[in-house]
Amino acid sequence: AAAVRETIALLADTEAGEAALYEAATALETYNARLGQAPRHRGLWGYAESSNAGTPTGMFDSSPIIGAANPLSPPLSARIIDGRVEATATFGTPYEGPPASVHGGMIAAAFDEVLGMAQSTTGAGGMTGTLTIKYRNPTPLHREVRFVGWVERVEGRKIFARGTLHAGEILCAEADAIFITVDFSRMQEMARNR
Repeated sequence: AAAVRETIALLADTEAGEAALYEAATALETYNARLGQAPRHRGLWGYAESSNAGTPTGMFDSSPIIGAANPLSPPLSARIIDGRVEATATFGTPYEGPPASVHGGMIAAAFDEVLGMAQSTTGAGGMTGTLTIKYRNPTPLHREVRFVGWVERVEGRKIFARGTLHAGEILCAEADAIFITVDFSRMQEMARNR
């Protein structure tokens, strides 16, 4: 995944000529044909499949945001400290929106992952009901940024979470989310029906 991630980053920012791109495409197509012959449909280790589902420490290798095995992820590196989720990432050129800045949709996706991890510290599994992002300043590309997420309160099946995104001392964005608790057996059923 890291090698493919590097290929994506190089392609997003190359001025290689047509011949070099054609040669690279041919090599990738050859490898894809070989990889396509291998067994597929491996188990995806997300919330529903995790042996410790209901906790924020489940395996998420396929996540498009924090999944080390997913070449689409930046990836975000997250940990829990004193009940809060702290995550860092460096978004490269493939994630560009405004010039030299991270695309707002990627920021929203990252907040969904960070706040989702935070809400799972309650011991209840929830799915995103609402996610509101307030963009305060552009989030720079090619620079480490830091997300922090925490749970504000729980009301019945609703888990209210908040978060911030900083580049150094600069507040880039804030987020509010409401997660709706879902029965673990429902999560497993969704996984089976995937």
